[in-house]
Parts: sequence; structure tokens; C-alpha cells
Amino acid sequence: MEYAVIFGLIILALGFAAFLARNVLALDTGTEGMRKISDAIKEGAEAFLRRQNTTIAYLAVALAALIFILYAFVRTPGMNDPVKDPRTLAFVTVISFLLGAACSVASGYIGMWISIRANIRTASAALTSLNGALQAALRGGAVAGLLVVALSLLGVAGLFAIVSLLKITEMSKIPLLIAGYGFGASFVALFAQLGGGIYTKAADVGADLVGKVEAGIPEDDPRNPAVIADLVGDNVGDCAGRGADLFESMAAENIGALILASSLLMTNITAFEKSQQLGVLLYPLVVGAFGLLASIVGVMVVRTDEKSDPMKALNRGFYVTCLLATAGFFVASKWLLASTAAPNAYLSFFACGVVGILTSLAFVFITQYYTEYRYRPVKSIADASQTGPATNVIMGIAVGLESTAIPVVVIAIAVLTSYYLGMNSGFAKAGLFGTAAATMGMLGTAGYILAMDTFGPITDNAGGIVEMSEQPDEVREKTDRLDAVGNTTKALTKGYAVGSAALAAFLLFSAYMDEVRSYWPFTYGPTLERIDLAKPEVFIGGMVGAMLVMLFASLAIKAVGAVAQDVITEVRRQFKSNPGIMKGTSKPDYGHCVDIVTRGALKQMVLPGALVVLTPIIVGIVFRQVYLSQGMTANSATGAEVVGGLLLIGTIVGILMALFLNNGGGAWDNAKKYIETGAHGGKRSDAHKAAVVGDTVGDPFKDTAGPSLHVLIKLLATITLVMAPLFI
Repeated sequence: MEYAVIFGLIILALGFAAFLARNVLALDTGTEGMRKISDAIKEGAEAFLRRQNTTIAYLAVALAALIFILYAFVRTPGMNDPVKDPRTLAFVTVISFLLGAACSVASGYIGMWISIRANIRTASAALTSLNGALQAALRGGAVAGLLVVALSLLGVAGLFAIVSLLKITEMSKIPLLIAGYGFGASFVALFAQLGGGIYTKAADVGADLVGKVEAGIPEDDPRNPAVIADLVGDNVGDCAGRGADLFESMAAENIGALILASSLLMTNITAFEKSQQLGVLLYPLVVGAFGLLASIVGVMVVRTDEKSDPMKALNRGFYVTCLLATAGFFVASKWLLASTAAPNAYLSFFACGVVGILTSLAFVFITQYYTEYRYRPVKSIADASQTGPATNVIMGIAVGLESTAIPVVVIAIAVLTSYYLGMNSGFAKAGLFGTAAATMGMLGTAGYILAMDTFGPITDNAGGIVEMSEQPDEVREKTDRLDAVGNTTKALTKGYAVGSAALAAFLLFSAYMDEVRSYWPFTYGPTLERIDLAKPEVFIGGMVGAMLVMLFASLAIKAVGAVAQDVITEVRRQFKSNPGIMKGTSKPDYGHCVDIVTRGALKQMVLPGALVVLTPIIVGIVFRQVYLSQGMTANSATGAEVVGGLLLIGTIVGILMALFLNNGGGAWDNAKKYIETGAHGGKRSDAHKAAVVGDTVGDPFKDTAGPSLHVLIKLLATITLVMAPLFI
């Protein structure tokens, strides 16, 4: 029955996504001029993604081969391995890794494929109706949102079912065996988000600094040689990258939740009937499937009129999704976790899910407060712009740093509340599963959240198409309204992504500790129960984790700067060598800028990505050898404990850094947009020029380093989950 519900709702979501895709693709594609611009965007985005995915495929195959060698030939098999034959263990782990990687690539491609086709249809719909444009953009985004979440659930549930049918291990150990799926998803997502983020912001910074600041021409002006690269970047970064990002969020957190569900089941095995045991294990996947149904309804209720605020319509859809996800959580909890041994336990875990849903709402409101220009933080940056770029940058950094405080309090409340609800559920040692239930609650709205996220670049591209094809001002006003809403939704989904990463961090860390205990050899003495930072080796591991976050962010930001410099040089060269571009008598060479950004982004993404993947592996293996050389004394630390310190501190620093970068960058962006509404002198004023500089500084913060850190947080967890047996 559990499989029937999971796969049935997945099929429903896939069918509905196909219906939405057909609905959107049937819309009018506008004028010939609009189609030419859309085709150029589509060609550039598909070319970049082909080259990026080829690079990622080579890296993934190389890493898969390394994993197989380490598992099959280097590691000494342990008594507690889920599969006794090391080659079988290696094979299943590698297949899971490659499947997760392939699904992550598909998720990124799906997000971009629909986006580059929905943008022109949104632009065309804006010729006649604001509501038509709103629905075209959101439903285009919903195709990506529903397909990505459904694909994540399908991969995990399908792997679980296949391994169960093969009967190569006990059912409770299957989550440990398929942990590679989450690692593969995270591995691809890191490079997709990083490469796409470098692309989109290098093109954006290059286009803005030469076009808006130096030449004084509007954004998306067809005379700017970098404008097509900028519009392509919206798709490969904000659609393909974010699709892979949220896919790996679902995959990694579902795997972690399955591991903790297995622990709950084995600890309380007598509390459940034999017929209930599969349901306990699959509880996280059933909850996710009900979330898909909630997202479908949420998307369909969104509509507006010509004078209303489109953001209110999107918020209404989000609230409907939250309410239905809450109802689904109750049904799943009552159905799968009811037990005569603990009659009120299902209510406790339902309450944990509600905590997660409320946490997602809280993060949406917090992000709105720090990134919308209706509120104090953004207005303070706009005010500071009146005295120049320096004060704008100072105030933006201050706002970004301030924005870390309230989210930490919210996460602390959510973790503590869900942990104690689990502890008091009536089941033994159920606190960690309570935090897993809260994380599943937060992910219950992921389909709708990703729809809102993809809505942003679709409306941004639609505005660019309208501007470049020289449509009437009233049409541009409609797309500007949707673009402003799209900027807000992109900021909100970044807040949601880092919030879910923060809440999931405790889940994934707990899953890591649970896995270490499962593999722990009797020769080491008492099992590892906690990470002791007082041990010098663990303290060093923690410092390496913090350093890794800082160095990664630095490399990501520098990568944007390096590629942007090449774009700026090329745009200046074209303006100088061909004066007819500025006069409008000749066309710029868009393709050369696209090629420069493509080559630069792919080159720059390899080093920071490889650094993140290799560091935990090297630290774990090196300190394992140190532990063995010291005679395995009680005062020394295993490689697993040192990596636990790296994971713990790296995760904490990563969450704070991601909040700072996302919110600071979003605040800078909307401070500029606030001035463009007419505040402090409006466009082309000194305050506006200062705000453009601040926005340029914030671009790699909010669209490259910040989103990539969401993935890094979970990649560290999934690497350690897969590699843990090598560190013990």
C-alpha cells in the first residue's frame, strides 16, 4: 500500500507536469522580433549546459571509479557491513551514486528546458493580460518544480524497492546501502549551481558595469553586446542550477530521514506490527508524495487582475500549499506511525511536521523583511547610497551580517521543539527522528517553492525580450511588475533553501553519527556517541571545515570577477571598434560574449568544486591512519570523529555565510530597484550609480557563492555518509 501511494502520487505529479507543459507550450510566441531574441537565449543556454554536463560527467565517472576501488579493494570489510561481499557493497554504492548524479543532471536540464520556452510565451501573454503572463510564468516554473520533486522521490523509492526485491541485505539497512544516491545528487548540484552561478553573474556584472554605468544605456538594451549572455545566465544559473540544488536537497534529506527512520524502527521494533515496519521506513517518502499533491493545488489557485499585486496571488498559492501539506502530514502520521505501545506518538510527529512547515513560513517572512524595499534594511542601503558607493557597500555588508541573527533563533527553536516532541512521543530515542519529521515538513512545499523560484528568471527573460524587441511601454510596465515580483521570489526561495539546509544539517549530522555507529568495529571499544572538540585532532577537523567554507566562497566570488573582467574588456572593445553599435546602426556580436562566459565559467568551477569533494575524504583517511598509529587510545580520535568535527563546524559556518551572502546580495539588488522607482533622484542620479555598484558587489554573493553554499552544506554530509566506512 505504501509503495502504491508513493508511486501513484509521483505518476499523478508527472502527468500534471506534462499537462502544464503542454498548456504553456500551446501559448502564443509573439512577434518575429521576440522569437529571434528567445531563440538566441535558447541556443546559448543549451550550448552551455551541454558543455557543462559533459565536464561534470567526466568528473562523476572518475569519482565513481575511485569510490569503487576504495570500497572493493582498499577498505577492510567490517562485521557490521550491510553487505558482506565488499565488491557487492562497492557496486551498489557506485550505482546509487551514478543514478543520483544522472537524476540531478536531468533535474537541472528540466528546469532550464521549460524556462527558455516559457519566457517568450510570458512576454507574449503580457501584450494582453497581466494574469495571463503571471500564470504562464508560474505554470512554466511548476513544470520544473513538480518534475524535480517527483524525480527525487522516484529515485529514492525506486532504489529502495529494487534493493529490497534483491534481498541482499536486511530492510532496515537499505538506507545505508543507497546513501550514494544523495552523494551523486549533491556532487552534480554543486558543479551545476557553481558553474551556472559564475556564468550568470559574470555576464550580469559585465553587462551592467559597461552598459549601465559607463555607457549610460538601460538594462537589457539591445546595443549591449553582453545582454544575451546575461539573459542566458538567468536560465543556466537560476533554473538549471537551482533545479539541481533543490533536487539534491530532497534526495540528501530523504536519505538522511530514511536512515533515522530505520534507527527508530530498530530501537522500537516491538512497538510496531510486522505489517507496519515498511511503512515506518517509507514515512519520509509518503510525506513527500503528499507534498506533491499540495503543490499541484497551490499552483492552480494562483490568479490576479490587472491592478492587484501579483505577489499577493503567489503568496496565496503558497499558503494553500502549506495548509494542504499540513493535512497530508497528519494523514501520513496517523496511517504509518500509529502504535498501541505509544498511542499519541503520531500526534507528536505530526506536530514536528507542523514545526517544519512553520519554519518554512518564517524563513519566507524573514527573507522578505531583509530583501524587499518596503522594509527598513533595504531602505537603509538606499539612504546610504546618497553619499556614494562606499557607504552603500558598508551598509549592505552590515545588513547581510545582521540578517543571520533571526534565522539562527528560528532554527534553534525548530530543532529543540521537534527534538523534544520526538523524545516525548512515547518511542525510545525518538528525538532525532522528530527533527527528521520537521525537515520533511519543511520540504513538503518544495514543489511550489521551486515553481516560484523558476518564475523569477522566466519573468526576467520576458522583460528582456519585451525591451529588446521594442514593445510599447505599457507592456514593459507589466513585465517590470512581474520581474520585481520575480526578484522577490528568487530571494525567498534562496532563504527557503538555506533554511531547509540548516534544519536538515542536524538531520544529516545525526544520520552520519548513526551510520558510524552501525559500522563501528568491536575492536575499537565503546561506540562513538559524540564528537569531542576538546581532542586536538577533532578541533583541527572543525577548523578545516570552517576554512573550507571561507575558501570556497572566496574562490566562487573571485571566479565571477575573473570572468566578468573578460566580458568587460570585450564589451569595451566592441563599443570602441564599432561606433555604429551605440548609434543603433549596427548590431553587436552577442555570440562572442556568450562564448567568453561559457569557457570562463566551466574553467573556473573545477577548482572550488574539487576542493569541497576531496577535503573531507583526505582528512578522514589521513586521521584514520593517525589514530591507528597511536594505538587507538581513548584520548585519540578516529578519522570518523575528525570528519564529524569538520562536518559539524563546516555546516554551522556554511549556514551563517550563506545567510549573509544571500540576504546581503538581495538587499543590495532591491536597494537599486527602490531608487529606480524614483527615490533619492531615481535613475541616473548619483545615488543610483552608487546603488548599481552595490548591486554589482552583491551579484556574486546572492547568485553564485550563496546558493553554492546551500549545496556545499549538504554535499559535506552526503560525502561523509558515503565515505564513513573508509574513516573508521
